[in-house]
Amino acid sequence: MNIMEACDIFIGTDIVEVSRIDSSINTNGRRFLNRIYTDIEQKYCDSKANPSIHYAGRFAAKEAVMKALKSSGHNKPIPFTSIDVHSKNNGEPVVILNFDYKGKCKVSISHTDTHAIASAIFISE
Repeated sequence: MNIMEACDIFIGTDIVEVSRIDSSINTNGRRFLNRIYTDIEQKYCDSKANPSIHYAGRFAAKEAVMKALKSSGHNKPIPFTSIDVHSKNNGEPVVILNFDYKGKCKVSISHTDTHAIASAIFISE
């Protein structure tokens, strides 16, 4: 059986300027962070030398996941904090979706000093 016969694949991509995330953090502080990021994500990003780059990467990942899910027909609101982006010990990002869905989600994140980009693939069951 071909994989395309067994499921559908949906893709989302997002790019973020690090300066926009940095500005939101400087303007709104923890209120912004708590609305967008889980406690675990905040601890991870805050542990880095340049937290804004990592916050931007996770923001791009969350947006990419939302785009992939919406293209799959998921039409319910998705709070940012219901998408949890963790990192394995080797740095590989892992997405945990804290709501009902049927499928698997994978994400890739990359960044420079000025931009972060993420791509997400949602494979429905």
